[in-house]
Order: sequence, then C-alpha cells, then structure tokens
Amino acid sequence: MPEEIELGPLIMGLLGGLAIFLLGLQQMTDGLKAVAGAGLSKVLAGLTKNRFTAAITGAIVTGIIQSSSVTTVLVVGFISAGLMSLQQSIGIIMGANIGSTVTAQIIAFKVTKYALAIVAVGFAMSFFTKRPKARLYGSMIMGFGLIFLGMQLMSDATTALRTFEPFIEMMKRMDNPLLGILVAALFTGLVQSSAATTGIVIVLASQGFITLEAGIAMAFGANIGTCVTAALAAIGKPREAVQAAAVHLLFNIIGVLIWLPFIGALADVVQSISPAYVDLQGAERLAKETPRQIANAHTTFNVINTFIFIWFTGPIARLVTRLIPSRPEVVPELARPKYLEAIYLETPALALDRIRMEITRLAEQVRQLGEEARPAIGSGSAEDMDRVVERASENQQLYDAINDYIRRLQYGTLDVGEARRLAALSAIASHVQHSSETVAVNGIAIGRERLRLDVTFGDETIERVRALSQKVREAFDLSIQALDDPSLARRVIDMKKEVQQVAGEILEYLGQRLVADEPNRTLLYRLETQVVEIVQRQYYFAKKIAKEIGHKLQGTTEDTVLEDELPATAA
Repeated sequence: MPEEIELGPLIMGLLGGLAIFLLGLQQMTDGLKAVAGAGLSKVLAGLTKNRFTAAITGAIVTGIIQSSSVTTVLVVGFISAGLMSLQQSIGIIMGANIGSTVTAQIIAFKVTKYALAIVAVGFAMSFFTKRPKARLYGSMIMGFGLIFLGMQLMSDATTALRTFEPFIEMMKRMDNPLLGILVAALFTGLVQSSAATTGIVIVLASQGFITLEAGIAMAFGANIGTCVTAALAAIGKPREAVQAAAVHLLFNIIGVLIWLPFIGALADVVQSISPAYVDLQGAERLAKETPRQIANAHTTFNVINTFIFIWFTGPIARLVTRLIPSRPEVVPELARPKYLEAIYLETPALALDRIRMEITRLAEQVRQLGEEARPAIGSGSAEDMDRVVERASENQQLYDAINDYIRRLQYGTLDVGEARRLAALSAIASHVQHSSETVAVNGIAIGRERLRLDVTFGDETIERVRALSQKVREAFDLSIQALDDPSLARRVIDMKKEVQQVAGEILEYLGQRLVADEPNRTLLYRLETQVVEIVQRQYYFAKKIAKEIGHKLQGTTEDTVLEDELPATAA
C-alpha cells in the first residue's frame, strides 16, 4: 500500500475541480434568475400572507434559483421597503433552507459521465442561437454541466487518496460529529457556498472515505456556514437586514443543536428510505449508497426543522428584535413635527389648522435658511455651505412629515370645503419646500462654483443683491402671514413689478460691468446673474403661495394676475 502521493496534481485537480464546480453553479444560478425574471419578486411579495405559504414560497424560489442567499437578499429588500414584516420573512427563510437541498439531490444523481455532453449542449445553445431566451437556457444548461464536470475532476483527483493512510486516518476523525460540523462550517463560510461543501462531501462519500454519520454532520456544518453569506451581505445595511441574517443563523444553529444527539437515528431513517445495494460489500457499497443517503438526510433535516419552527415565527421575530433592536432614528428637533398629532385626524377641521401651523413653522425655518445661505453663497467657506445643506435636509424631513400627515387625513371623510383647503395647504407646503430646495441645491451650487474658480463677488453687486433679497424676503413673509390673514395675499402678488424692477436694475448694472477690464469678469457675470435668477425664483414661490391662499383658502375665483413663467433654474 503506497504511502506517498503526488501532491501537485492532487491539489490542482481538487482546486481546479472546485473552481469549475463553483463557476458552473454561479452560471446556472445566473441563468435561472434571468429566465425567471421579476416574477420571483412578485411571487415572494404575494405569497407571504401566512407562515405556511411563505415557507413553501421560499422553498420553491430557492429551488429555482439554487441560492438561499439570493432569496434572503430579496426578503431583506422587501422588509426595508415595508412590503413584508420580519415575522413574514422568517417563513421564507425557513423554506429557503429546504430549497437549497435541491442542489444536493441533483448532485447525488450519478450523471458525472454525461458532464461534457451537457456542457457541449449548453455551449451550442449559448453561442449558435440568436434568440436571447434560448441563449439564457443554454448558459444555464452549460453551468449545470460544469457542476458535474467539476465533481468529476475532484473525484478523479482524490482517487489516489484511497490508499493514503494519513488521509484515511484524518477522515476517520470526521466520525466525531462536532469536528465534522466545524470543518464543514468553516469551509462553507470560506467558499460562500453550501452547495460546494455538499458536493465535496458527496465526492468523499462516493470514494468511500466517509461514513453516512460523518456526511450528515458535515451537511449540518454546511447549513451553519452558509449563514456567513447573509451575514456579510448585511454589513452596513439597515437594521432589518441584520435581523434577517440573524434569523437565518439562529434557525440553522438551533436546528443543528437539536439534531446533534440524533445523528444516528437520522442515519437509520435515511438508510431505510434510500436505495440499497445489498449485492455490494464494504467500501464499494458505502461509495454507492452514501451519496444518496447524505442528500436525503440533508433534505429530511431541513424539512423537519422547518415543520418544527414554522409554529414559532412570532417568538423568533420577538427574540431577534430583542437581541438586535432597531436603532431609534435620531431626528433633529427642527425636523420633528411640533403640531401634527394623530388625534386631530379624527376631526378634519382641527387637523387642517394643525397643518397650517406646521407649514408656518416650516416657512420660518426656510426663511432662516435663506438668511444663512446668502452670505455662504457670496463669500462663505465650504463648511458654511455644508451647514446650509444640512439645514435644508432637516427642512426636507419636516416637509415629508407634513406630507405624510396630509396623506393620512385624505383617507378620512372630508367635505368639499375641507378637501379644497387640504389641497391648497398641500400645494403651499410644496412651494415652501421648493423654495428651500432652490437655495440648498441651486444656490449652494453657485457658491461651490465660486470657490472652485477662486473668484470674489464685488461689494456693489452684493449690496444690490441684498436689497433684492430683502424685497423678496418681505414678499415671502407676507405670503406666510396670509395663512392667518388672507387679505395679505394681494400685497404679495402686487409686489411683482417692484421685484422685477429691482432685478432688472441689477442685471443692467452687471451688463455694464461685463465690459470692465477685470480678471475673470466673464465668469463672475455668469455666476452673479445666476444669483439674481435664484432670488427671483424665491419670489415666484412666494407669489404661488399667495395665489393658493387667495383662490382656494379664501374661496375667491378672482384671477386678475396671470401665471408668470418660472425663472430659469440657476446652476
């Protein structure tokens, strides 16, 4: 019995076979996902009404795409989008474990001798047809063939180990279930594929290297190791993603711990339900029977585990939520609504008044934003402009809260007048927020361009723009005051000619300065005229607010002022 083997060819055959196996698995998975398309997402979203359909759905989808990790990623996406609760996702994750055993069942069929023929058929379909669907099927079939080609290469490479005593002794140690679980879990975590581990286990079994009990223990380890993929995918993701990964890990670890004392009993069960070859003896019989038995044990283990745990999705969700609590969202004080309380939704008249009060508060914050933005745009540093953008983000959060409150109020019973007033308040809130966005996006873009070009606005220009801003600020303030006193809306609209006159004088001045013999005069002219356009745009929104108040909140039908064209967006 030879004690030495050639390590080079063995390692190359084993690693090369594993690489081809993984390549084939990835190619088959990609092809299956492409063929199935978005239908998988619809199935997942639609069939999670109860825990049982969720588990069946998870099993079917994973069986189709051959990747429990992909199923978990889809589930996390649905949780994050609010389409699925953590409790609903647990059923799918459990079912995904069942679906992942399909790979082991396929591998256990001894079709490796047809591997090259399958690869050839898939290649022909992929490269000699122009139909996209047929090419996808070809790629999928070729991947299927590569899986078995990789299995064959690994099997051929390990044949020499049959007479290598050190390896045989090492494999005997795999009869220790804890060692088998640990080795398989580590290897699965390393290669990010439980199918790869299962494939190697079946290869070892087909060579007669490991017993059924050792193979079952390693299949258990593969179940734990595959959780690493979901855990890595959850890094840096929302808390829901971490919780879903924790469910996967908790389910698999507890399942393995429950079955650990019953590996022998499970082996007896699968031996009784799997094909037997009584005409064979010793290692030859072991090699013939064990691969199918391991595959059946893998499926039986996951099916029974799912059946046991499916009744406890609620407690599991609560446990995971307690172990990994959702981080409370830290909302700045200015971004939190002050007046929008749910109790007022039952009385629309009161709710409408609270919305008006919150819009007034938002408008005051937008006004302060403008006060901070003007010096930042004209002469401030990058840090000054970052603070303006941060403040604008807080305004956006408050506006989103107002919008959500309006949406909830719309679900109630409103009379015609209340519905008209709600529509007007919604439009006014939108105009106020657009004013904030104009400063934070267009205005700050001009300021950043000024820094990049290293140019400085002239003192006279700054003073003239300040005067225009003061006029527009007055109009904006009046438009918000008109929420309490609608008669002020007319004064805002009547300021149009005055604002246009001041803006025209600034543009005329800038045109005269354009011919001045100064460095960067052309660049400055472009930026300065954009600043004027931004300020004019602010007046446009003030006037829109006033018209909403005059026409809808006050209930008049008068429309003596035609709509102005929206000033061009600067920057």
